[in-house]
Amino acid sequence: MTGPAGGLVLALNAGSSSLKFGLFGAAGAMPAMLRGEIEDLSGRPRLRAADGTGVAVADRLWPADAAPGFPQLLDAVLELADTVRADRRLVGVGHRIVHGGADFHAPARVTPALLAALEALIPLDPLHMPHCLAPVRILAQTRPDLAQAVAFDTAFHHTLPAVATWMTLPRALRAEGLRRYGFHGLSYEFIARRLRQDAPELARGRVIVAHLGAGASLCALRDGRSIATTMGFSTLDGLMMATRCGHVDPGAILYLGRKGRSFDEIETLLYDASGLLGVSEISGDMRTLLASDDPRAREALDLFSYRIATEAGGLVSALGGLDGLVFTAGVGAHAPAIRAAACGRLAWLGLTLDPAANQAGRDRISGPDSAIDVRVIATDEEAMIARHAAETLA
Repeated sequence: MTGPAGGLVLALNAGSSSLKFGLFGAAGAMPAMLRGEIEDLSGRPRLRAADGTGVAVADRLWPADAAPGFPQLLDAVLELADTVRADRRLVGVGHRIVHGGADFHAPARVTPALLAALEALIPLDPLHMPHCLAPVRILAQTRPDLAQAVAFDTAFHHTLPAVATWMTLPRALRAEGLRRYGFHGLSYEFIARRLRQDAPELARGRVIVAHLGAGASLCALRDGRSIATTMGFSTLDGLMMATRCGHVDPGAILYLGRKGRSFDEIETLLYDASGLLGVSEISGDMRTLLASDDPRAREALDLFSYRIATEAGGLVSALGGLDGLVFTAGVGAHAPAIRAAACGRLAWLGLTLDPAANQAGRDRISGPDSAIDVRVIATDEEAMIARHAAETLA
């Protein structure tokens, strides 16, 4: 990377309600010097951060009636990074961009032309892209001398075979961008790299990675490359999620429209009022549902594991078999009950779990006689953002 050997890169992962960040050495070197998040951006923002050893270095809560705007919250992150980095120079910022469309296959340096091209992609994902691009725009104005790079969540899936990218709509609509893209690519890329490092033989085989968080999807890897995934044109597709519906019969959407629901009402229902929250009528938070004895919570959890298993079955077909299953992200890495339920539905593959290893969340949780290697690996999207930024800006 340009600058002195001690230069640092700041990774920003902006979402609709939160801003995650991490401060890394050159090439995304681990561990991060700083990690944190601002939650509830549009309500009562709270910034919490820890240093590389996990010691808290910030916990700031703004009052709801005097909450700052996003530019001021971004400044708070930069000021915190400035206090931590001491005399080491910040030589670049990397951003996660949810959608790269059909053309952006690799990380890229931010230029005015690139920013204009990314803004043209907003219609493909109008709910997420403005949030992703907001810090890019702000820094381009407030710190024009600070180099920026972007990494795309869709880029990892550009290895999908053509048949896996088609939607069953009229061919002419593909030219308008209606195709399957896949998402959570930075997470899947991190897991693929970790497998190559820790389990190279498995990495060369057929693996399904289950990224289970508030957003959830599965990805089929062959030799570390994406060949099928459950999210398609949008982040609504595939698995049931915290508040998103996952795969749903399009006829149900037409029915709601005919019954008088507006476009905005339907959009809110699909993104914010469905999934675990919609089915349980209790919460979209997995921890709340696991702790509940309400039968509606049990129904939602059963449906969640059922959808994981049925979608995984399709990916096994795409792979022509299965050698490994990896759980990651917040739910995947920290909810042993969900892992057990999903794996129980996949026992027909010859998959068995070691209950003690699963409960403890060990790296490898498959039983000694399991035909499938089952692992738990914590993902790190910020590390991938930093690595890509460092390599792109070098």
